[in-house]
Amino acid sequence: MNLIHGLFVYVEAIDFDFKIKILDPDADAPCKFIAHEFVNGSLKDYETVLAFGEDCDTVTIEIESVNIDALEELERRGKKIYPQPSVLRLIQDKRIQKQFYKDNNLPTADFVLTENQSDLENYKDFLPAVHKLGKEGYDGKGVQVIRTADEKELAVIVARNVDGEVKTFPVVEMVFHPEANLVEYLFAPAEISEEITNKSKEIAEKTAEAFGIIGLLAVEMFLTKDGEILINEVAPRPHNSGHHTIRANDVSQFEQHLRAILNLPLGETHAHSKAAMVNLLGEEGYSGEAIYEGMNECIAQGGVHPFLYGKRFTKPFRKMGHVTIVEQDFEKLKEKVIFVKRKLKVIA
Repeated sequence: MNLIHGLFVYVEAIDFDFKIKILDPDADAPCKFIAHEFVNGSLKDYETVLAFGEDCDTVTIEIESVNIDALEELERRGKKIYPQPSVLRLIQDKRIQKQFYKDNNLPTADFVLTENQSDLENYKDFLPAVHKLGKEGYDGKGVQVIRTADEKELAVIVARNVDGEVKTFPVVEMVFHPEANLVEYLFAPAEISEEITNKSKEIAEKTAEAFGIIGLLAVEMFLTKDGEILINEVAPRPHNSGHHTIRANDVSQFEQHLRAILNLPLGETHAHSKAAMVNLLGEEGYSGEAIYEGMNECIAQGGVHPFLYGKRFTKPFRKMGHVTIVEQDFEKLKEKVIFVKRKLKVIA
C-alpha cells in the first residue's frame, strides 16, 4: 500500500499494519519521519512518479496536482491507481469539471469560461462571480472573488469502494476567510433542514456515481436563498471539510479513504457529537519559525483537539494545522470556536 503525498492517511494506515511509501516534493515533509519509505521528488515529474509507483501494489493521492500521464502508465502496467487517472483528468481542470456537471445533469452554478484577464470585459453582466484558475488552483490560490453574493456553502464527503458501496458523512457548513479565500472554520452537522440534508447527500452520491470514482470525493455546494443546491466544485481526496471526523465520527475520512481504495467494507460515518474545525493559518505580518501562541489556554478547554502539521516555518495565511472541537451543545460549540479563533495564533 503506497501513497503519493500524505500524513493523516498514513497515521490511520498504521492501525491496519500497511506498508506505506510516500512521495513528497518537500525534503522535510512531516510524513518523512513516520513513513516506512520516503521519496523526495516532484509530483509533477513523469519519470519521478513512474519510478515511485513501480514497486507499489496500490497508489493513491492527497493532492490532485500530480502527473496523470505517469499514473496512466502505471495503471497500464497493472497497478491499482485510486482515484482513477481518468477521474483525475476530469477534475484536475476546473473548466472540464464544470462542463462535466452540465453534461451529466448535476446541478451547478452558472459559469462562463475565460481565456485571459481582458476576456473578463466580455462578462461584466455575469457578475457577481468567483474567478478561478482552470488548473493548479485551490482554496487560497488562483481564486479571486469578484463581488460575491451572500450564500451558504455546504460540503459532503462521500466514499465509494471498488464494489460500488457508497457512504456519506454528515453535511457540514463552511465559513471562508474573507481575504485568503480558504476555509476558516466549519460546523458539523450543518444547521439545515432534514430536506436540505437529504438532498445534499443525494447530490453528493450522484456526483460520485457519475464520476465512477473509487476513494473519497469532497463535494462542495452552495445553498441559495431560494433553497436550491448547486455544486461548486469537488476534490478527489481527503479534504478540509472532513478533518473533524478524526475525533467526531465512528470512522475518519482518512480511514474511510483507505477502506475505499482497498475495497474494504466502508465504516460507519455516524457522528458522536456536534463538531467544528478551525484552520490554523499563519498570522499576517509574521514570517519565520512558527510559534503557537495561546495553545495552553485552548487545550485547557474540554473537547479542543489541535492537529499541527509539522511545518517549521510560517507565513501569512499558510495552513499550519487545524483544531477540532467536539461538543454536544451547539451554542457552547460556537463559543469554543470563537475562543480558539481569538486565542490561538501562529506567529514567528
